[in-house]
Amino acid sequence: MTTSWFSTYSNLRFTMRLLEKLYLGAFGLAVVSASAGLAAGLGTRWGVWHFKTGFLVLTGAAYGALIAACLGLIALFVNRSSRKAVLFAAASIVLSIFVAGIPWQMKQRAQRVPMIHDITTDTENPPPFVAILPLRRDASNPPGYGGGAVAAQQLKAYPDVRPLTLTFPPVVTFEKALQAARELGWDIVESRPDQGRIEATDTTLWFGFKDDIVVRVTASDSGSRIDVRSVSRVGKSDIGTNAIRIRNYLSRMQGSPSSTTTQ
Repeated sequence: MTTSWFSTYSNLRFTMRLLEKLYLGAFGLAVVSASAGLAAGLGTRWGVWHFKTGFLVLTGAAYGALIAACLGLIALFVNRSSRKAVLFAAASIVLSIFVAGIPWQMKQRAQRVPMIHDITTDTENPPPFVAILPLRRDASNPPGYGGGAVAAQQLKAYPDVRPLTLTFPPVVTFEKALQAARELGWDIVESRPDQGRIEATDTTLWFGFKDDIVVRVTASDSGSRIDVRSVSRVGKSDIGTNAIRIRNYLSRMQGSPSSTTTQ
């Protein structure tokens, strides 16, 4: 009887000691999850693994962050009289919410937009790639336009992605268009003023996805018309990145800021 009571008491004390240190476990798991989430993108960017593997790592990081947040909540309740424990537990919860929130936000964006990756201001006569074609040789997405099916989805999801008309003559507009591309940090592949064509590549910040852009400047009755096409090299869906890129570019041409993307 005495032995049984002592064993129960010892187990209870051991459990309490574990609970008292739970905030350290929560914080450690939150840091590991955050590191895994960061590595998911950087590993893809640096060619360590395929982007699909990167997404799996990111998903695992999100689940780990959710567990860390739950442990942090329990630690707050158990150790609410300890300032150190409260600070670590609170930090675990905040960090975990941030880590889990990023893939959740990406998923929400993906569900709101069509599963396309080729966006253009001219769906009837999209600007073609010329100089960039060799760079897309190993890309899983072809450089050719997808036709009416893609156009219909784009027009429904992004009705505001339209050509821009400026009052400047084509020569002046072309220089402004080239300057805007450089200001956005695009890598200029080719610039042909005689053809009114600019081709460039933009690399996303986190996963390092490469998207190719072609800008076409033509004469119009009022001055110049600017058409832009942005196409992802990989992935069926761009979760809206190409449309955002075109909006940013055209807004810069008009002299006003627009939204940004961090994929």
